Amino acid sequence: MSDTNPKVEALLSQHQWHHERKRLRAIALSCQLTESVKWGKLCYSVQSGNVAMIFGMKDCCALGFFKGSLLEDPERILVAPGEHSQAMRQARFTQLSEIEAQSAVLEAYLLEAIALEKAGAKVDFNEKHELAYPAELQTALDGNAALKAAFEALTPGRQRGYILHFSGAKQSSTRASRIEKCMLDILAGKGLNGR
Repeated sequence: MSDTNPKVEALLSQHQWHHERKRLRAIALSCQLTESVKWGKLCYSVQSGNVAMIFGMKDCCALGFFKGSLLEDPERILVAPGEHSQAMRQARFTQLSEIEAQSAVLEAYLLEAIALEKAGAKVDFNEKHELAYPAELQTALDGNAALKAAFEALTPGRQRGYILHFSGAKQSSTRASRIEKCMLDILAGKGLNGR
């Protein structure tokens, strides 16, 4: 919770969402969370478990809850950051006054998220196990043992990212092209977009 962490200070000094980040940070720190920088964002944890993160995006600033899908959300302020998000939920804001108006709600949500983390609550990630391989991917894997071994060695999240990317194409030829373009990254053990 030190104010002298250079990585924290660098994020807080950014012009975009400057005041909004500082206010969200103050709310998080008031809940006795430990502050760090992870994935280039302000991250807040308890007992080594990630609880929340502050996002500065193009159109809004957000307080994201790692296990937000487990929160009650009686105020209906939480949204999933993407179509396939299973756990993360965000409270999004476009101006400081919105954060001020919701500060008590955000604190209550943080306290609930802390309680969930301390209790060891887990999000059920059923959807990631239910993903079907597109036929073009299955064909590529069946025809290339090295590719199959490399794909199976990827983390579940990286496999999921590729499957969603490949499946997102409407035409078979586009799916096959996407698979072809990603083969070197898969063989190198990288996730989508070389990460």
